[in-house]
Amino acid sequence: MTALHEISSAARTVADQVGPTLVAIGRGGRGTGVVVATDRVLTNAHNLRDRTTTVTFADGRRVQGSLLGVDPDGDLAVLAVETGNAPVVTWSDTALGTGDAVFGVSRAGGRLRVTFGLVTAAETDFRGPRGRVVRGAVEHCAPLTRGSSGGALADADGRVVAINTHRNGPGFYAARTADPELRALIERLAAGESVERRSLGVALAPVHVARRLRRAVGLPERDGLLVRGVVEDSPAARAGLGNGDLLVKANDRDLDHPDVLHEVLDGLGEADELTLVVVRGVDEHTIVVSWAGEPAASDTGA
Repeated sequence: MTALHEISSAARTVADQVGPTLVAIGRGGRGTGVVVATDRVLTNAHNLRDRTTTVTFADGRRVQGSLLGVDPDGDLAVLAVETGNAPVVTWSDTALGTGDAVFGVSRAGGRLRVTFGLVTAAETDFRGPRGRVVRGAVEHCAPLTRGSSGGALADADGRVVAINTHRNGPGFYAARTADPELRALIERLAAGESVERRSLGVALAPVHVARRLRRAVGLPERDGLLVRGVVEDSPAARAGLGNGDLLVKANDRDLDHPDVLHEVLDGLGEADELTLVVVRGVDEHTIVVSWAGEPAASDTGA
């Protein structure tokens, strides 16, 4: 059998094995979802417009699904929906490596699509919808049309190795690998547990913008994250942070990139306080931000 025939045979296997587990999200099939358990469908959070959405199964059945658990920063959501006789996805336990053959599978626009490509980079990262780095991904070149996000990346045996999530650029796509960590997260979402991460409640300008703006008003250049806005009644607002403040340290870590602040926030664990060094004009101040008595925030800022 020639290589082309082998690829064609594998594509048919993928269509037969994975296709029935996929659903279209939204009436126009704006996204794709995967049946991960009885009455549970996984998709990308950015595919949802509300807490309910239409889910169309392989047999044409349309059912209204409701949001059960969501990880906004990780761009994942699980819907509660009557899956009927739709089969549950089969995960792969094999780690992906650069050069591995993969198949992109979706119900973009309500139609089953299967494409072939290769893993172009393993162990990559990408940015989620709200700017945080999402780790545990692979990059591949299996072509995906609009509406494919939330669909499956499969191996030649029809086992799902990753969930397609993000377009990296022309011809390249990021998919979250179906490793034990991701599957544990999916189980949490399927149980109705949403993921909420610590947030200050501020909009920030990156270091190069902060340096330029300080120079423009005659202030000494200094690395840090410039506060461009503060959410009302947020931890930042209650701590007294304001527009124009330059955040230079968080718990003794230099803030030379927004990702550093996110890492510090995510590493707080059960701690209720964060110590910031803030520059106002030319003067340094130490400010303690507290989350005591409130759940982790989930706004769109840092």
